Amino acid sequence: MTKKEKVEFVIETLEKLYPEVPVPLNHKDPYTLLVAVLLSAQCTDERVNKITPHLFKKADNPYDMVKLSVEEIKEIIRPCGLSPMKSKGIYGLSQIIINEHNGVVPDNFKALEAMPSVGHKTASVVMSQAFGVPAFPVDTHIHRLMYRWGLTNGRSVEQTEKDAKRLFPKELWNKLHLQIIFYGREYSPARGFKIENSPIDQKLMRKSLLKKL
Repeated sequence: MTKKEKVEFVIETLEKLYPEVPVPLNHKDPYTLLVAVLLSAQCTDERVNKITPHLFKKADNPYDMVKLSVEEIKEIIRPCGLSPMKSKGIYGLSQIIINEHNGVVPDNFKALEAMPSVGHKTASVVMSQAFGVPAFPVDTHIHRLMYRWGLTNGRSVEQTEKDAKRLFPKELWNKLHLQIIFYGREYSPARGFKIENSPIDQKLMRKSLLKKL
């Protein structure tokens, strides 16, 4: 099965399974999305969605956030893990948004990635899901599945992102990366993976075996 055939099959299958893909992290605007994505590092979306209502009740904008102390933020977000680093990041980026961007989350990669605790993946999520700019954020699910499906060499998330952008049509990136995440969680988890539960893996493996025969 050629890479082109694999890509077409993956796109077709994911579109049938997930014609609509809601953003997993609850938010109401670019700022609350940025904070939620930052909190999601090494934490499940489900847990983040339980924590953010408590945080956003006190501060759902940068002006209210800087009225809290780093310690206050840390106590609220503690269940998400890495709270010392994340609390400093949330406070720091809120200050930058106020001081350098008139209280508005910037809509470009350079400005986002210049903020504390905001890496390329976080910036990509915000750009794609808040501003509709084509991006392909790569999380552990996408990195794992792209390698398993033979669409990348799996050496790094940076390489996986490059390969995803090269193989998949740009107009599909923002939806497709979410579709792959949902697929990984439901059909192809890292733990307890069973190929009989994964229609994409079954198809790609079967085609590979037939080709060898």
